[in-house]
Amino acid sequence: MNIVVLGLSITSSWGNGHATTYRALVRGLEQRGHKVLFLERDVPWYAENRDMPRPPFGTTELYDSVAQVKDRFTRQVRQADLVIVGSYVPQGVAIGEWVVDTAQGVTAFYDIDTPVTIAKLNRNDTEYLTRALVKRYDLYLSFTGGPTLERLEKQFGAPAARALYCSVDPQLYYPEDKAIEWDLGYLGTYSADRQPALDRLLIQPAAMCTQQRFVVAGPMYPQEIQWPPNVTRTEHLAPNLHRGFYNSQRYTLNITRADMVAAGYSPSVRLFEAAACGTPIISDAWAGLETLFAPGKEILIARCPEEVQEYLTNLPASARSEISQAARTKVLNAHTGEHRAVELEAYVSSLAMR
Repeated sequence: MNIVVLGLSITSSWGNGHATTYRALVRGLEQRGHKVLFLERDVPWYAENRDMPRPPFGTTELYDSVAQVKDRFTRQVRQADLVIVGSYVPQGVAIGEWVVDTAQGVTAFYDIDTPVTIAKLNRNDTEYLTRALVKRYDLYLSFTGGPTLERLEKQFGAPAARALYCSVDPQLYYPEDKAIEWDLGYLGTYSADRQPALDRLLIQPAAMCTQQRFVVAGPMYPQEIQWPPNVTRTEHLAPNLHRGFYNSQRYTLNITRADMVAAGYSPSVRLFEAAACGTPIISDAWAGLETLFAPGKEILIARCPEEVQEYLTNLPASARSEISQAARTKVLNAHTGEHRAVELEAYVSSLAMR
């Protein structure tokens, strides 16, 4: 297929989880023989923090206004077999209306923030999507699966809502023979709704396990947070440092945003990245997690500080290794960018057969 994607960012992972998702998907699509043009709005905060200014897969072009993207890329959008508009694209409603009016192929909205989007629609916040526009896209690709897909179709009128989870690029994430620096680590930008879980599953266990080492990497944490002495703080890590970060941990922690927990079936890309690196994962609990990883066999679930402490102090190394290897096998067999490309192909093909 000839595919055009208008997404939040593929060149900069600063403060967003969209870039790594698009990178894995675009590489997977190219591996499947598709041609991908990625269009990104040129904004200062990403321009100043581009960790991949020229992605080595697909073609990436920057634009500075809706008028400019129309002027430069109307032909490509009109002729594409598939045009995807992502969530949080600046002036996303204007972009989306132009796409559905112009494209002659399949049009899709890729929601990397589905629970947030639904909350916005329910309060008539039209930052990047409207109820009317939901009905006009041929496909609604959602980071959240499960019951939310039926809700998108019945409550909001999406013609075809389908799960398209994040994924991992196995060329970038894999085990390395590195010295273990931390017993438990967490990678994520500060979020007020995630902080209670971080306190419960890392800060409190760190205070209980004073002889063990912990690390929290990510920007925007308030200065007033009181970190135990055995917790190292690291600011934003570019994606090229993620593999080494995961491989330096005995366990890594996954924490899910509150709206994602409420919706369920909303895996973070960090789950797949860490698993691909062969790092055992301790995760918070949410509906649908068991459809991705088998609890106790491929992932460890923690609901309180004492459960984290139990894993850190009493789980044998052999059991930890079995869990991490099982998770890595699952990811390589089901959750790479190429797997998502295959899923996307199937969704587009099913529309063509209607």
